[in-house]
Amino acid sequence: MAIEAELKAVVRDPEGVREQLEARHGAGRAEVYRDTYYDAPDGSLMGTDRELRIRTVHSPDDTRTVLTYKGARVDEASGAKPESETKVEDADAAHEIMRGLGFTPRIAFEKRCRNYGFQRDGRRLLATLVRVPELDDATFIEVEATAATEADLAPALALVRAVLAELGIRKVDLTTDLYTDTVAAARPA
Repeated sequence: MAIEAELKAVVRDPEGVREQLEARHGAGRAEVYRDTYYDAPDGSLMGTDRELRIRTVHSPDDTRTVLTYKGARVDEASGAKPESETKVEDADAAHEIMRGLGFTPRIAFEKRCRNYGFQRDGRRLLATLVRVPELDDATFIEVEATAATEADLAPALALVRAVLAELGIRKVDLTTDLYTDTVAAARPA
């Protein structure tokens, strides 16, 4: 299973970062993600740092759905996790399958994203500016590459860190907080 070498940070100057990304990589792709995270009834997936998600992505051109499984973190400092993902033909059927297998929706929320894909040093990278309406529209940036193995994780993360630094993102703004936890904490009890 490939490892998602991703770092996330709070963006203090969203417009400035967007301008830099567009100057380097074009206009980007505006998309709205509707994420539903599933768990076993006893909480054993999320309780062991694993994620099972159905994401429906709405863009101006199309709508697509993706099923994702993320294993537990293999790197605490970055939060990097092994990840497997596949396209889903029918979102409603996928949700029904999850429930039929005994998984329950634990949290669902929306992310408004602008994605910038590019190549660097032989790697495919994705930089995403993210706003989560439930988090007072705070802006985050995620930059990710894929590491083929745990041994490949350090160089992939070094490249991700370099891209963030070039965008003026400071180490102090990095976070390993999960959106699921942050959104859940923001909701009334």
